[in-house]
Amino acid sequence: MANKGLDFRHKEVINITNAKRLGYVQDVNAELSSGTITSIVVPGNNKFLNIFSGDNDIVIPWSNIKCIGEDVILVEI
Repeated sequence: MANKGLDFRHKEVINITNAKRLGYVQDVNAELSSGTITSIVVPGNNKFLNIFSGDNDIVIPWSNIKCIGEDVILVEI
């Protein structure tokens, strides 16, 4: 998964657990010292998923990303 953070911005995120479309990547969090991506952020509107973030955003840890395609990112949350 050697992608640059900016390459994620126009990719749709889909949860493989329930096949729901979560939206498009809004932001990428990284560890500055190593430059490693730690999570992606998707604007959220699902109340159940708000447990991952204080705001309405869904923060998806890098370990939950299962596949990164040309147009889609598959996650398991």
